[in-house]
Amino acid sequence: MEGEEQTSIWNKETVPKVMKIVSTRLPQRDLISLLLVSPGLHRTLLSSPSLWLAIDLREMNNAGDRLIATVSLPRYQHVKQISLEFARDIDDGHLEILKNKCLDSLQGLESLNLNGCQKISDKGIEAITSCCHKLKVFSIYWNVRATDIGVKHLVKNCKRIIDLNLSGCKNLSERSLQLVADHYQELESLNLTRCVKMTDSGLEQILIRCSFLRSLNLYALSSFTEETYKKISVLSHLRFLDLCGAQNLSDEGLSCIAKCKNLVSLNLTWCIRVTDVGVIAIAEGCTSLEFLSLFGIVGVTDKCLEALSKFCSNTITTLDVNGCIGIKRRSHDDLLQLFPYLSCFKVHS
Repeated sequence: MEGEEQTSIWNKETVPKVMKIVSTRLPQRDLISLLLVSPGLHRTLLSSPSLWLAIDLREMNNAGDRLIATVSLPRYQHVKQISLEFARDIDDGHLEILKNKCLDSLQGLESLNLNGCQKISDKGIEAITSCCHKLKVFSIYWNVRATDIGVKHLVKNCKRIIDLNLSGCKNLSERSLQLVADHYQELESLNLTRCVKMTDSGLEQILIRCSFLRSLNLYALSSFTEETYKKISVLSHLRFLDLCGAQNLSDEGLSCIAKCKNLVSLNLTWCIRVTDVGVIAIAEGCTSLEFLSLFGIVGVTDKCLEALSKFCSNTITTLDVNGCIGIKRRSHDDLLQLFPYLSCFKVHS
């Protein structure tokens, strides 16, 4: 009898407590599978609202219909995060149905990932943002259907955005940057990779008005001028900066950027006008640097590495000097002598 009581206590008290702890560390798809194990476990998991704050439909087939069905479930009535990354079948129609049928469940949504969802247009952006007023993170990478009109809907409906990924949205113009600058002064992260229609005036508005930026990605944007790059220096909170392919950036501009004392990650890949002078300025000004790529820059020599070693040897863990033919001491052993904590020697292939 005593053994049966202990077993009963184990099943009714101990197992549910353990499963609640374990479940918090499981991917959502595994968590859903656990619901089918037993009625008791089903009840235990549903009694923990914190387990059902995220919906992950990344790369799933029939994701649009799955999303509607999932958001309609009572356990997701307080969902805060939805990822539809590369769920390529989802379209504007699905988002309009969500707006009409699941409005209440989306009121607390804080993060929405629509990366690679190329069937979504400005119409879909309008529909989904109109019911997500608490949204803080919005990502729509690689969407060539989105235009400035979509961004206009975003800034109108979602006032709290602090993390915005517009990477690969090639039809956005400087008008979108003006809208972002006007409405998101608290913005912390902005990704403009390959937004090829952007101009100096739009980026300058961002630099002037979004002073809390911690991450700025300008990868593969070669149209900005030196004068605009100089103005990045006003971003005192900046920690991540990607300038890969910034063909107009010279030592003068880089010396201004060196005023961003909190920089931890800097990508200067293919910044072909940069020489030792600019890199030495970065070494002296950005002494917390952990990641630096100089890939493909032929104008730098061992002299800049000596400066980097002097000021950043205890922090740099990633350094790419491949293709820097002016640097002679670039074997792994040579670099480790200068940077003892180096663990990654190649960023680009």
